[in-house]
Amino acid sequence: MSNPNDILIHSSIDSRDALPMVEELDHEYTTRYADYEGFDKPADAPSEIELFPPLVFSAPYGDFLLLQRDGRTIAGGAFMYLDRKTAEIKRVWTSAAHRRQGLSRRIMAELEGAIAARGYRQIYLTTGPRQPEAKNLYLKLGYTPLFDLNEDPEKIGALPFEKVIAPDNTGPRLRGVSDRWRGLRQRRTVERTYRWRPRPEQRLTAQIGADVNI
Repeated sequence: MSNPNDILIHSSIDSRDALPMVEELDHEYTTRYADYEGFDKPADAPSEIELFPPLVFSAPYGDFLLLQRDGRTIAGGAFMYLDRKTAEIKRVWTSAAHRRQGLSRRIMAELEGAIAARGYRQIYLTTGPRQPEAKNLYLKLGYTPLFDLNEDPEKIGALPFEKVIAPDNTGPRLRGVSDRWRGLRQRRTVERTYRWRPRPEQRLTAQIGADVNI
């Protein structure tokens, strides 16, 4: 359901505007998975909300979107670099007070549009085994599950999905020295996160090309 008072802004996860998202997501992750041990994270792993710094959700490879209503942040989502043709969506969120209004669908549509415009061919994302509403949303939006839907989600852990959105896209184009330098920093930052999270293994298509060729 659209609301004439809703506006979409490009922001950062460390901004004041993003604080409602960060606080609510952190609470949700902590409470839903307080007694869950299926993620097999190292003891020194940062919390889920701290795992990805603001850098990765910014240009040239990423973006961070927030939906505001009457000046208050009510939904949002972000994407970052995964490989030369693939963006990874993270932090899809709707305020608990504004659910069942189609806002998650709107955020996903905005993210998909931004990802295609950036030059990516496809999208990869994961959700947790205790978030059936997110799993069902991605299935309804045409994402292909890269796991057995008949298996107990808690035995799987993170549930991966993928979707091709722009088959002819060949990846983001970096313009100028600043883009290339910032893009390199983003790719290295994403690479470091694999110390604490599993590297994506099951994919619709193999990763294409080396980062140095971008």
